[in-house]
Amino acid sequence: MTADLIAVARIVKVRGLRGEVAADVLTDFPERFADLNEVVGIAPDQRTRSLQIEEYWFHGNRVVLKFTGYDSIDAAKELVGYEVAVPSGQRVKLPPNQFYEWELAGARVETVASEPVGVVREVMRTGGVEILVIVNDAGREVLVPMAGDICVEVDVDKQLIRIDPPAGLLEL
Repeated sequence: MTADLIAVARIVKVRGLRGEVAADVLTDFPERFADLNEVVGIAPDQRTRSLQIEEYWFHGNRVVLKFTGYDSIDAAKELVGYEVAVPSGQRVKLPPNQFYEWELAGARVETVASEPVGVVREVMRTGGVEILVIVNDAGREVLVPMAGDICVEVDVDKQLIRIDPPAGLLEL
């Protein structure tokens, strides 16, 4: 996906006779659909197109979207597989010390003593404290909890996370 776009939904199927589509919600803030009029559709091959939302509503855990100009089942079929995205500048602002997973992916991780640990590949959700999955220079995975007493500094702009790991954590 384009770096300056954030996916908020993924279209999974056609729904209805007027060209509506059902999409999996990819945002933690589904209420944001109330303020969206125009979005960017990202095709599986990464081509983009502008889409205007005529209507939306929630059905179960999915959002149903009706886009201007897509007025039949056949027209809507071409959107299946698309991600629905917004420019990163339109992201929902988070409280201090909270971050989007995509903001942390690719960040360099080093200890408070400036020793390199690796690069964040992903954030693993465990139902409790999130875990940073870090890949070191040798290609080995290092798992570090996102606890405040371990991840003591997160600088999204510099793509840098400083950690103060307890003894033995980096050797696991």
